[in-house]
Parts: sequence; C-alpha cells; structure tokens
Amino acid sequence: MSSPAQPVEPLAGDEVHIWLVDPDAITDPALLARYAELLNPEEVARRDRYRFDKLKHDFLVARALVRTTLSRYAAVRPAAWQFEANQYGRPEIHSPAIGGRLRFNLSHTRGLAAVAVTWDRDLGVDVESIDRRNSTLQIARRFFAPAEVDELMSFPRGEQGRRFFDYWTLKESYIKARGMGLALPLDQFAFCTQARPHVTIAFTPPLEDDPAAWQFFQDTPSPRHRLALGIRHPAHDRLRVTTRWTTPLVD
Repeated sequence: MSSPAQPVEPLAGDEVHIWLVDPDAITDPALLARYAELLNPEEVARRDRYRFDKLKHDFLVARALVRTTLSRYAAVRPAAWQFEANQYGRPEIHSPAIGGRLRFNLSHTRGLAAVAVTWDRDLGVDVESIDRRNSTLQIARRFFAPAEVDELMSFPRGEQGRRFFDYWTLKESYIKARGMGLALPLDQFAFCTQARPHVTIAFTPPLEDDPAAWQFFQDTPSPRHRLALGIRHPAHDRLRVTTRWTTPLVD
C-alpha cells in the first residue's frame, strides 16, 4: 500500500531546499519495506541490477528520499510520481501536473544522499565523500581548467586533497544543472573559490554561457562529505538555500 501524501510544505520562489539522509542510519526492515512499496517497476529493476546489498540499500533510500521530498511540496502520494529522462539521462517530473514546475536533482555517495528542490529553475546538486583514496591531483591536472589547477596548487600541500572536492562538486553541480553531464568539457569552465561564499564561474570558448546567470552554494554536511549546489538564476538577488536532515516517511 502506498503511503499517503504528506502535508504540503511552503517553498517560496526565491528558495532552494536541500534534504539530506544518511542511508547507513536506516536499518529498520519495516521502514525499508515501506520504501520498496514506493518504487515503480523501472526503479525495482534498476535496484535489482546491483550485485551488492549495500548498493541496493543505498539506491532504495535515495529513491525514497526523492519521492517523499517531492510530496512535501505537492499533495501527491510519493508512489504516484512519474519521471522521464532527457537525452543525457537527467530525470525530470513527468506527471502528475501540479500547477507549477517543481524541479529537483539528486546526488548520493557513500554515507550520504541529497535532493535539491526549487521552482522553475535549472539546478544541480553533488555530494562527495572526501575520505576516498584516489589520485585527486592527477584528476585535476587532466580534467580541470588551468586556472583551477593553479588555484588548487596554491593551497598548502596538506589541504590540496580536501580542496579538490570543492572544485569537483562545483563542476558536477554545474554540468548536472545544465542537464548534459560529461557532454560538457570540464576544462571549458572554471571556478574561483577564493571569495567564498560567493563562488564565481568563468567560461572559455566554445562553451557559451553567462556567468552572471549562475549562483553556487557549498556546504560540509558532515566531516567526511562535501556538497555543492549550482542553480541558474539571472536575477541580481540571491536565492535562499536551506539544508535539512531527514528520514523519509518518518519526519
């Protein structure tokens, strides 16, 4: 049986809400069974393609987060949402129609899932686990814009690995907001983080975009995670961004 629609929560036109969940903290079999009831057949098939139970669990919690979060803002049962993907795979709401264009974006990594929600604007959210072991500086030199590499290398050596994720999450948030994923070359746009919290972006040909049309937000949801939000917002006033932790279907 599908869960009832949750009460509608206010979301002003100048707001972005980011909801966070720790999948590792959700272990109640009864609650997980309720999450499974929310999935459509395509989501069930995607979950079942994972070989490892941990990945199946994380997928289930992330999909429950998306569905229950959207139902905070519209009187729609979580199981009733239907989605369609664009040509690059980014999902959008297909139905039901709700008297406004509710936009969302999902990201998940080890120990964290996040969904960002707003009205009528392109947005992208990315979360990364900063304690993973990989060759971050080699990745930066290969994929980042030269200005980003120079800025990254200007930090003390002990900070460079952590700072890498500032750039990586920002770049992911931008390409997700554009809805084109890695079809956008990562070295054709560059972030400057030195004036935080007002992160800026610049573009090089042939990538065409307006830096003034974008607002970015960064956060550290936990000691081991980094989050970035990118949102297309050509107005001069800044959107208000709120982050909240939740357990889907509980609070």
